[in-house]
Amino acid sequence: MDLSTIQPASGSTHKNAKRLGRGQGSGKGGTAARGHKGAKSRSGYSKKLGFEGGQMPLQRRVPKFGFKNINRTAYQGVNLDTLQSLVDEKRIDDSIDLETIVSLRLAGKSDLVKILGRGELKAALKVTAHKFTASAKAAIEAAGGEAIEL
Repeated sequence: MDLSTIQPASGSTHKNAKRLGRGQGSGKGGTAARGHKGAKSRSGYSKKLGFEGGQMPLQRRVPKFGFKNINRTAYQGVNLDTLQSLVDEKRIDDSIDLETIVSLRLAGKSDLVKILGRGELKAALKVTAHKFTASAKAAIEAAGGEAIEL
């Protein structure tokens, strides 16, 4: 081994084939391989998301209407007939809370749960949820149960 055979470890150096914009003699001088004029030839160019070459982008062409309330609170609804069917199937007996609702896959663990008044409830249940409709609360209490709001 002598000094004329020493090379850097493979992959440790990253030498480009040509250096851009370093004079006409380099072969990549002048426009530095960017062509003439236009946005792509300028420094600081970055193609914007949704840019279609100056054509009106799809995002602006499509009509927009309505209103999205960013402060809306979304609840996962569970109806009384669903609770009654669970009682009939003997999957719940006297009380139902959030952990039970999640384990029965009626709602996700991070969902807010609202009990809705569709159907009728015959069993006396102690129901724990975030919200109740007026009709659901009345039906639960009429069946001899209890509606507990979190």
